[in-house]
Amino acid sequence: MKLNSRQLRQSRVGESQKKQQLIRRHPIVLVLDNIFDTYNIGSFFRLADAIAAQKLYLCGPVVTPPNIKIDRASVGTWKWVPWEQNLSAADCVKELKSQGYQIVACEQSPHSLSYLKAKYKFPLALVLGSETDGVSPEVLKLVDQTVEIPLFGVNISLNVLVAAAVISYNIIAHL
Repeated sequence: MKLNSRQLRQSRVGESQKKQQLIRRHPIVLVLDNIFDTYNIGSFFRLADAIAAQKLYLCGPVVTPPNIKIDRASVGTWKWVPWEQNLSAADCVKELKSQGYQIVACEQSPHSLSYLKAKYKFPLALVLGSETDGVSPEVLKLVDQTVEIPLFGVNISLNVLVAAAVISYNIIAHL
């Protein structure tokens, strides 16, 4: 089942929940640690749908669906992706870790590996940090590994969604 943007925008939450069970999901979840930009949040729903993620966790005091900006940026995919809000990304990560998830943070640090050299195990939780501060220090202490994308220009970072897309597609290539 594939839907175009008009069909996605016109779909209803109730009908999508029934049909969601038909989607074969990959053993990956995305954990958003205080991502505040509603357009980024909406775009993360599109990415989660594109990679058939099991779930999207929106952590912190962030805007959640239904929201007009999230709806527009997600092209309605927020109705098709299982999601949950958690007040604390650290608590969310602790719970996922207790369920056997490998926790991988996308963050630049002295301990980061190139995303191409990392060893991925499934199920896997990919943690993405806020647009300004990145993954919180409390969450970084809980992760199994930290990965980054090597950059070769003058800019020190990519948009968090762009980085998540590059890394998550590489991760699912290891399935």
